[in-house]
Amino acid sequence: MRTTERIFQDSIDVKLRILRDPALLAAAGDVVDAMVETYRAGGRVYFCGNGGSAADAQHFAAELSGHFIFDRPPLGAEALHGNSSHLTAVANDYDYASVFARTLTGSARRGDMLVALSTSGNSESIVRAAEAARILGLTVVTMTGAAGGELVHHADIAIRVPSDETGRIQESHIVFVHAISEQVEHVLFAEQYALPADRPCSLEHHGVDALPRP
Repeated sequence: MRTTERIFQDSIDVKLRILRDPALLAAAGDVVDAMVETYRAGGRVYFCGNGGSAADAQHFAAELSGHFIFDRPPLGAEALHGNSSHLTAVANDYDYASVFARTLTGSARRGDMLVALSTSGNSESIVRAAEAARILGLTVVTMTGAAGGELVHHADIAIRVPSDETGRIQESHIVFVHAISEQVEHVLFAEQYALPADRPCSLEHHGVDALPRP
């Protein structure tokens, strides 16, 4: 059994490998640019994952549809597993592998984005969602471990954490979630509202409905 100290050190080591990988850091920047472009064009961003990756997908959607660093208008973001009636009906009547692809096909439009999370990159339900997204004309972002799995073959932009350990991959995914959310939020809103650097939440007392959309 590993000690708590060792687990923390393992987590730090993975993040240090990320910091030393210019291509991986550039991929995160590409996600920011693509997401900003999607929102400026009036699109939405969809997220999918299973288990811990489902929690990360929902977390990502919440940072965008609510707010992250400062108060601002909401952005269109949806985790595809949020409708439990759809999820259980499709899994029961068809198969579980179809649950995300089916709801995406019913909701998404060309120009939207899918962010697909899978530590292995081989979760069939996630791969099928990415396949459907490509057919529908969405930008596909994948977040996986080092191998990338089958999912990476359907990616426009791939974030591959340099680890094959589920816990370390998911911990790094959530750092990417926060980094991308913060940067998207700032690109779309910070300059527009002239946010003071020392008071990032200075808009929290304003009526959000009165603020212009991007």
